[in-house]
Amino acid sequence: MERGYHALLDFSLSHEQTQLQSMMKKFTETEILPFIRTWDEDHHFEMPVVHKLAKLGLMGVCIPEKYGGAGMDYNSLAIVCEELEFGDTAYRTAVSVHIGLNSMTLLQWGSEEQKQKYLFPQAQGKKLGAFGLTEPDAGSDAGSLRTRAVRDGDSYILNGTKLWISMASFADHFLIFANVDPTKGHRGITAFIVERTFPGVTTRPIRGKLGIHGGDTGEIILEDVRVPLANRLGEDGEGFKIAMSALDNGRFTVAAGATGLIRASLFASVRYAHERKTFGVPIAQHQLVKQMIAKMEAGYQTSQLLVYRAGYLKNKGVRNTRETSLAKWIACDAAFASANDAIEIHGASGYSNEYPVERFLRNAKALVIYEGTREIHTLMQADYALAFREDQPLNRMLPAWHERDE
Repeated sequence: MERGYHALLDFSLSHEQTQLQSMMKKFTETEILPFIRTWDEDHHFEMPVVHKLAKLGLMGVCIPEKYGGAGMDYNSLAIVCEELEFGDTAYRTAVSVHIGLNSMTLLQWGSEEQKQKYLFPQAQGKKLGAFGLTEPDAGSDAGSLRTRAVRDGDSYILNGTKLWISMASFADHFLIFANVDPTKGHRGITAFIVERTFPGVTTRPIRGKLGIHGGDTGEIILEDVRVPLANRLGEDGEGFKIAMSALDNGRFTVAAGATGLIRASLFASVRYAHERKTFGVPIAQHQLVKQMIAKMEAGYQTSQLLVYRAGYLKNKGVRNTRETSLAKWIACDAAFASANDAIEIHGASGYSNEYPVERFLRNAKALVIYEGTREIHTLMQADYALAFREDQPLNRMLPAWHERDE
């Protein structure tokens, strides 16, 4: 290609994305921020917030219009997650599990019948989806699931317990991962769409969490739950592969949300640094305060670029496990560090919920644990760099944004 005709990197948002961002900022300012301190104190999840997101078409923001969604690109999902977490982690989490872990997995792996029955109402926000992988003895070691699925004619019988399930108390549909053959390890895992109304399904909330007090987290107990063959997602033994691809999408939304938490910590810190005076000057004039604020700014800009790169690859239909893992690791680490520094800047006041930064730190701790701990992502990135790990295209890729409706 001749000089002057090379394509340029474009870091700007589209007109549609800019409008979405503006709408989400206003939504968070009016629907979450005025009330979140009370909701957090009361350990209350405000379900009407989800209903309002659904009315705006945002519970299916990146799902194709033919399946009831808004048909926007994957970085638009990132924008929604960032702005929601600026308000509070609880509402970004609701979108993460509903869209990132559940609906996008149905879009990628579901049959046409499953998409019509389950994805369509979820994208419209008429039904809520959740994700059931973690168990009491299977977190990072997802291949050692004890939940069993036994074939019985045209059905499977499921027994087991899922733990730390976001939106367990509110979801209508669960993606459940169970072992059909424990002798095969992760190759024996199969995925199922389980409705809350199936006999034998019960849920129980988890109390006493360190953070995300305004969010819902619980257990799913499965006791002789009969699941039709039509509700198996993919084939027998494909469950581990499906779960890992779902986590690629979930981690993307978590990383995007983490950028919102960094920005919230930065916003609160800058405002307080201008207001608070010591030794006769605003603390914004003190070098160590400036250093902490500079780290927040660097963490925000770096994390957002990593998220948008992963979203760019998703839009192109390219596998992005490596890039999404890096974005999740860096953004969530930066969110925790930023929240911690925000408390330092606020001093003793930061230890009280008079200011939001103590909530930021409590919430940020979850980000470095779920959807792959920071240690798991550290090992993943080392294995990629050392050429111990290389990802291949899946037999069913997440549809590229620009061609999925063709």
